Amino acid sequence: MTWCTARMQGPEPDAARRFVGAGAKRGGIALTLAGALVLGSVGADAQAPAAVKFEGTATSPISASVLIPANRASMWISGTTPPVIKADAPAGSRAKYGDTETQATGVLKNIEAQLVAQGLSMKDVVYMRAFLVPDPMKDNRIDTAGWNAAYTKVFGTTTNPTKTARSTVGVVQLVSPDFLIELEAFAVFP
Repeated sequence: MTWCTARMQGPEPDAARRFVGAGAKRGGIALTLAGALVLGSVGADAQAPAAVKFEGTATSPISASVLIPANRASMWISGTTPPVIKADAPAGSRAKYGDTETQATGVLKNIEAQLVAQGLSMKDVVYMRAFLVPDPMKDNRIDTAGWNAAYTKVFGTTTNPTKTARSTVGVVQLVSPDFLIELEAFAVFP
């Protein structure tokens, strides 16, 4: 055991030592290596799909997972924040950016414009991550209903049947105290 762990190299030798050490405590390095071989072969027969495939229940507005074919180009869209909807509104007023649904609608339009500039559309989005903050006008609760209302106007519709995989994360604050939502998107080229 000492010979093996003393010669491990790489960016995280301590993690490798802990892995080997944990295996040694349960029956030696042979058990650890056998386990690694079994885990490595579990998906050995799996094949990438020929087309993007959305998995999940028909009644859900989002997909549980998305399978992406090998060697498909993709586009990652960084956190996108709401546009100003009323420039002359006082700073800090709800009128400047709107409620969660209004802000989400504006962000989705911005994401769509970024996609179109690359020859893509909202139909090509496979994953979204939403960051929401508590809304002072809603008893300091996160307005998931407003976010879902904006989302379901764009996804899972007759014109765009795509239902992305999605995460919605509650956070304390975004870069501006006026923002109630920020979105990231991941799209795959057809």
